[in-house]
Order: sequence, then C-alpha cells, then structure tokens
Amino acid sequence: MPHVVLLGDSIFDNARYVPDRPCVVQQLRDALPAEWSATLLAVDGHIVVDVVRQLAKLPADATHLVVSVGGNDALGASGLLREPALTVGEALVMLHERLAEFADEYADMLRTVRATGKPVAVCTVYDAIPGMGTAERTGLAGFNEAVLRAAVAAGVPVVDLRLVCTADVHFSPLSSIEPSHVGGARIADVIARLVTTHDFGTGRTTVYV
Repeated sequence: MPHVVLLGDSIFDNARYVPDRPCVVQQLRDALPAEWSATLLAVDGHIVVDVVRQLAKLPADATHLVVSVGGNDALGASGLLREPALTVGEALVMLHERLAEFADEYADMLRTVRATGKPVAVCTVYDAIPGMGTAERTGLAGFNEAVLRAAVAAGVPVVDLRLVCTADVHFSPLSSIEPSHVGGARIADVIARLVTTHDFGTGRTTVYV
C-alpha cells in the first residue's frame, strides 16, 4: 500500500505547537485515501544536513518521500543581517557566500534522498510569517531560490509553501514560525493531492499550491 514519509523539520514535526489539535502528519493521514499511510521522520530543529540521518529510519515499505527543510538554515544565517557592510553590494556578497553553501548542502541532500529510488517531492520555506521583516523576507528569497533550482535540476515536484500558508491564522500562536492546525491542514491537503496525482515518471517539476 502507498506509504508517504515526511522528512525535514518542524513544518512537519509541529505537534508541540498545536496542543489538543491534529498535527501535520495526522492531518495528512486524514487527507490521504483510506489505503494510504503516512509516517513522520522530520524532527523539530533539524537542518538540511540532518535529513540524511533521518533516512536511516526510513520504513522498508515507504513509497513516497516529501521533504520540508531549510527554514532553520535560514534562521541560523539571519545574524548576517546584523553584520556591518560599507555598501549594499558588500552586504549582498556576504549573503551570497552563505546562500552558495546552502545551495550545495541542499543539492547534496536531495541527491541522497533521491538515491533511495522513491518518488520525492520538496517544499519551499514559507515567508508570510507574522512579524517577519522586509530584510528577513528578502534574504529568505535566496534560500528558496536554491530549493527551486535543486528541485528543477532533479525534476521533482514542489509544494510552494509561500503560496499555501499566507495568513496569520496559518501560523501557530505558540511560535509564529510553525504551522498552526489551520496551516497544517492546508499543507497536508496539498501534499495529499501531489502524491496521489503527480506523474513522477515524467521527471518534470510541477509546483503545487
């Protein structure tokens, strides 16, 4: 039977941020057809390089892998926004160096995930987080560019969370960077539609929203 496995960070592992409400993996189970199942391997706080360790626990009967990771990498790089720079150009060069490192890490991770031979989909990092400033959103765009480039190069479909979670209600009141049960339901619905309808054999990147 089809078995979806969620890899990555707290976008999927959000149970602690939605107490007394269904978390993303439970919402995905509810959204999938009755014969499908879903397993959570994503871990709150993990970054791109941690996904390979998550694969060590991959169930033998897994049929589809969905990855949502990169937000914590971007968060870890946010200190760059407070670094002094003499010009805008100098600041962009500093940001580029970190983005280039992330792009390499993400591409390596995606190659490893695809090496399992399972159909793979990835997610962008949402940017409508309440209270997020213009500088943070601009910097985050570079991380999402790296995700999209890797996805297109690999020919895997993408869930564009920037267009899925767009309102304050989609984010947890306990932590504004995590999905609420409302946002989680939207994420789960898109993933369920992707894995049940996408033709992975084409090797084409389709964006799902």
